[in-house]
Amino acid sequence: MPSSPEPDRWWQGGVFYQIYPRSFADSNGDGVGDLPGIISRLDHLADLGIDAIWLSPVTVSPNRDWGYDVADYCDIDPDYGTLDDLDTLVRRAGDRGIRILLDLVPNHTSDQHPWFVDALSGPDATHRDYYVWSDPAPGGGPPNNWVSIFGGSAWELDAASGQYYLHNFEAQQPDLNWWSEDVRNAFDGIVRFWWDRGVAGFRIDVCNMMIKDAELRDNPPASADDPLDQQFMGVKAVYNTDRPEAHDILRRWRAISDTYEEHRLLIGETNVEQLPTLMEFYGDGANELHGGFNFVFINADLEAAAMRTIVEQVEELIPARAWPIWTGSNHDVSRLATRWAGGDPDKVRCALLILLTLRGTPFLYQGDEIGLVDGPIEQADLLDAVGIRFWPYYKGRDAERTPMPWANVPGGGFTQAGVRPWLPMGDPARGNVADQAADPDSVLAFTRRAIAARRANDDLAVGSYRSLPSPEGTWVFARGARTTVVLNMSEAPQTFGALTGTVRLSTLRPLEGGAVEGPLNLTPWSGAVIER
Repeated sequence: MPSSPEPDRWWQGGVFYQIYPRSFADSNGDGVGDLPGIISRLDHLADLGIDAIWLSPVTVSPNRDWGYDVADYCDIDPDYGTLDDLDTLVRRAGDRGIRILLDLVPNHTSDQHPWFVDALSGPDATHRDYYVWSDPAPGGGPPNNWVSIFGGSAWELDAASGQYYLHNFEAQQPDLNWWSEDVRNAFDGIVRFWWDRGVAGFRIDVCNMMIKDAELRDNPPASADDPLDQQFMGVKAVYNTDRPEAHDILRRWRAISDTYEEHRLLIGETNVEQLPTLMEFYGDGANELHGGFNFVFINADLEAAAMRTIVEQVEELIPARAWPIWTGSNHDVSRLATRWAGGDPDKVRCALLILLTLRGTPFLYQGDEIGLVDGPIEQADLLDAVGIRFWPYYKGRDAERTPMPWANVPGGGFTQAGVRPWLPMGDPARGNVADQAADPDSVLAFTRRAIAARRANDDLAVGSYRSLPSPEGTWVFARGARTTVVLNMSEAPQTFGALTGTVRLSTLRPLEGGAVEGPLNLTPWSGAVIER
């Protein structure tokens, strides 16, 4: 069974936390979260036991795609503050033992990036080759049949030159040409710029999409066996994503990372359909990504057999020196409290218990720790261009990006009373940090106990994983030599036999600290960690 022979305890045994900066904490009353706001809430994350923060993009952007259209890779967008604010965040988080990771968006830039502005000046422009250009197809029209993820052709005509440029997302997000050594050299400088400032690593946006087929071949037609999004687009994404040459770029960045005394982390957004493909992004386990997000797991139902099967396959396939990443929510995916748990706090606790006890590094998304559900977005509230385009068939990503409720007060503690936040906030009375911090039976209190248990137990932090037999609708697994995790993920009470030890953690707080000798009875949607 694969395991890390020399675990890097701080991150492999740690817990990471994603912040969507616009929605975390507003320090200046403009309705938009910012870096000083994040700094003001660091004690919450320290009390939670977080080891690292991943910030969704804070670099300069016109916000066509809310930060994922970068106009300057080496400066902070004024909405969030300044470079000095970022440096202060790195320093003050570091004082609390928390490291900072940034979002790196290498697939495309904003059309307002100086590189693209120059590229539009003509075919002989200095930065023309930084982007993917092609002449029209014979007879006119786009060069091939590639389709944008956001709808329509992936090609936009530049009337001045008569050529098309590629955009796998919005037309205002032109794709970079990663066959260009100039682009690769430019990004070498970008990653060093941030790592030299003390940033601990990157989450790399759509890192599987960076390279496109050099011949720009047509994609094959989608079939009924392909994912629904590809069936909707009519073509199977073969030549504009998941190309093998993307691994060359990751190996290059990993080599740069390894030159730092504390190696900088590379965590990939690896939104691939098959687990064997995900494993390719780890290379030999020590020369590409440190971790890749597992979307097969994210997209699974909160169901014992399905999740256990995915974890067992990961354990079988992952390279020996590699390390899994687990998460249930992010800025593009409905929050786990809604999508997995349907708002049920018991199911939320079970989901958090899974994430925080599997072998691998868990990423929590802001609000997961209080069981925050998706926000109340109506069509008139939409800011996400994808939701605006496809409503009501796809309602976009605004619901999972709504502001964090810190207290049951006007403005929710996110912003000042009377200020309209950039997206509508859910009802803070339904759940907020301040109220849950005072309640020992809250989801927040459980999350704190779970992270503390992980810190205190090397089995949970970096130990091996082994599935154990259990009744239908349940999941039991061993971590390391002395720890067993027991989950009743069913609607009926369950009895688990042959268990011996002490309950170190449970979704049912009264069980904690009790001895187990033989059968353990668990109510529906509950779990426990038993240490021998």
